[in-house]
Amino acid sequence: MASKLSLLCLIVILVFAGCKKTSNSASSAPNAPSSSAAPQAQAQQNHPEGGAATLAEVKYFKGSIGNSLDLQMKLLRAGEQLTGSYSYLKVGTKIDLRGSVDKNGNITLEEFDTTGKQTGLFKGIWKPDAEDGLVTIAGNWSKPPGKGDDKKTAFSLHEEAITFTYGTDVVTKQIKETNKKLVYDISAQYPEITGPGNTNFDKFNQLVRGSVLKKVAGFKKEMQPRPDEEPRPENSMGSDLDISYKIALAQDDLVSVSFSISSYYQGAAHPNSFSEVVNYDLKNGKQLKLADLFKPDAKYLQAISSYCIDDLKKQSNAKGADGMLDESSIKSGAAPAPKNYQSWTITRKGLGINFDAYQVGPYAAGPQFVTVPYSLIKDLISPDGPISQFAK
Repeated sequence: MASKLSLLCLIVILVFAGCKKTSNSASSAPNAPSSSAAPQAQAQQNHPEGGAATLAEVKYFKGSIGNSLDLQMKLLRAGEQLTGSYSYLKVGTKIDLRGSVDKNGNITLEEFDTTGKQTGLFKGIWKPDAEDGLVTIAGNWSKPPGKGDDKKTAFSLHEEAITFTYGTDVVTKQIKETNKKLVYDISAQYPEITGPGNTNFDKFNQLVRGSVLKKVAGFKKEMQPRPDEEPRPENSMGSDLDISYKIALAQDDLVSVSFSISSYYQGAAHPNSFSEVVNYDLKNGKQLKLADLFKPDAKYLQAISSYCIDDLKKQSNAKGADGMLDESSIKSGAAPAPKNYQSWTITRKGLGINFDAYQVGPYAAGPQFVTVPYSLIKDLISPDGPISQFAK
C-alpha cells in the first residue's frame, strides 16, 4: 500500500512540474518581434506540421481602381500566401483579402465583405522595382466568377516605404470640405501613426496634423469675401486647396514625409504648387534639420549642390527640348544656399531633394527631383546621426 502511495505521489509531482514548465514557456513568449530587430514589418507564422517558422512581410500600398482614387491596401506576405485588407478613404470600411502570388509574380486576391461573402477578385502582376525594391501591383479587378458580369476594371498599386515592426500602423486622415456659397473645395490628407509603445508617435501626429490644419485655415481665410467684392456665381469655376503626401521612409526610429500642396484661386492663370517635408526622429522625438544629419562644420551643402547641378543638367539634356531647364536657372536654384535645400527627404538609397516649380526652371517645366546617393556624402555624415545606418 505504501509503495502504491509513493508511486502516486511521484506521478503527481512529475505532472505538476510539466505543467509549470509549459506555463512559464507560454508566458515568456513574445507577442511581436523585439525592438532590436531590423526595422522591417514582420510576423511569425508557425508551420502547420511543426516545421520552421516562416517570416511574413507587411507591405503598404496606395493606388486606384478605375476612376476610384485614394485606395489603401495592407498585405501580409508569407511565402506565396497573401492576406490583408483594403479600403477607400471616402468610405473607410475595410475589405478583407486572401490570395497568393507565384514565383513569376502572378497575383490573385479574393475580397470578402464582413459576412464572409466574396465580392471581388484582383488579378495582376507583382513587380519589385530594380533600384529600391518597392513593389508595384497592376492588373484587373472583377466581380467573383459566376456572378454574370465579366467586366474588368484596371487597378494600380504602389508600395510605400513603410517598415514598422509588428503592431505599428500608418493610416491616412482626410479633410474634405465644399463651400457652394464661396465656391471652393478642400481636399487634404496627412498620415497618422498608430501603435503601442512610443509616445513620440503622438508628437509626430500633432506636428503633421497641426501643419495641415494651419494651411486649411489660411486658405479658408483667403476665401472670405472682401466688403467690396462681388458675390461669386455658384456655378462658376471656383477655388481649391489640395494637400497630398508621400512617405519616403517610415520605420521604428525615423519618418520622412513629403507633402504636395496645390492651391488655385478663382481667376488665376494657373495653380500655385509647392512641397513641404517633415523628417522626424521618432527615437528622440524631434523634427530633423538637414544639418542634424552631418558632422559639425561639414561642407554638406557644397557636396549636395554640386551633385544636384550635374544631375539636373543630365536630366534636362536627356529630355531634349522638353527639358526646359537652362543652365543659369539650375546654377541659381540649386546653388549651395540653405533656402534651396529646405525640401528634402530620407530614403534608403540617398537624400531626396525636391526642387519646386520656378526654382530651377520655368513653371511649365514643373517640379524636379534628385536623389543624392549616400556613397557620395558618406564621409560627411555624422556617425551617430539618423542616416548613418544607411551609409555603410
